This record gives sequence, C-alpha cells and structure tokens, in this order.
Amino acid sequence: MTIRDATDADWPAIWPFFREIVTARETYTYDPEMTEEQARALWMSPSNSPLARTTVAVDADGTVLGSANMYPNRPGPGAHVASASFMVDGRARGQGVGRALCEDMIAWARQSRFRSIQFNAVVETNEPAVHLWQSLGFRIAGTVPEAFDHPRLGYVGLHVMYRPLP
Repeated sequence: MTIRDATDADWPAIWPFFREIVTARETYTYDPEMTEEQARALWMSPSNSPLARTTVAVDADGTVLGSANMYPNRPGPGAHVASASFMVDGRARGQGVGRALCEDMIAWARQSRFRSIQFNAVVETNEPAVHLWQSLGFRIAGTVPEAFDHPRLGYVGLHVMYRPLP
C-alpha cells in the first residue's frame, strides 16, 4: 500500500465510499443529502490554507482503498493545531488502511510544524476508530453528550481527541 497526494482523477474512486459512509449516518456529521459536487469541494479542498492536503491509500494495482484530508483545525491563533478526516472503502477495512493514512497524517503534521492534532467529532460508538486513534497516541480530551444522532442507537456522544506533537 502507498499513501500519496490525491489528484482530481482520484475523486471518482473516492466518491462511492464517501457517499456510502456519509449516508450510513453512523460515523460522520456530514449532511447525508449533500451532492457529489458539495462532497468533492469538502473533501478535495478541505480549507483555504496552503497547508491543506488530501491523500489516498492505493494498493499495488493503483486501486484507491481510502482517503484522508488534513488541514489547520482553526484559522489564526488556532492554526498551530492540525486536524484531519479519514474514510476507508468498506472492502478494505481491517487491512491497516486507516492506520497508514493516520501515520502519514501525523508525519505531515510534524513536518508542517503543527504543535498538536485535534479530531473534533469522533462518534463515541465508532469503537474501531476510537481504539485506532488511541493506539496512535490520541487521548479523549472530552465528550459532548448526545451530540450525534445515530440511526440505530439514538443520541450518542462525540469525542474530541487530542495528540501532542513533541
């Protein structure tokens, strides 16, 4: 597996799993009614910062297995904290794609001189993601109770997760 910067040509491979993940309403706070155009703008151009980056994980054949986007968490006085979002194609889950994407993101954040990384809205019932982030040095800074309306479980919390970059 290789992690590389995403190109416009990657979007047709990203869109199907992006749409599947968002419309499932289990792990992302994104509007499930967003159009493909809106989704592309959100994912492929995550912020106006020159540091913003979108990546893909590809296998030896060039098949896109997952994608990440990364950016300063906030502008101005908050721009020293990075953030990111990750999506893995359902057919590639459990194969280390999310870990590889996050490890690449951590390296990017260090190289870009961010002081820390903050994930703003990790659904507490998304246990695979919570455990993965914790194994990569993130801790739960706090949980906003009932901030996410899960389609099966009702109102559940959203974790804010944090990792310093020493």
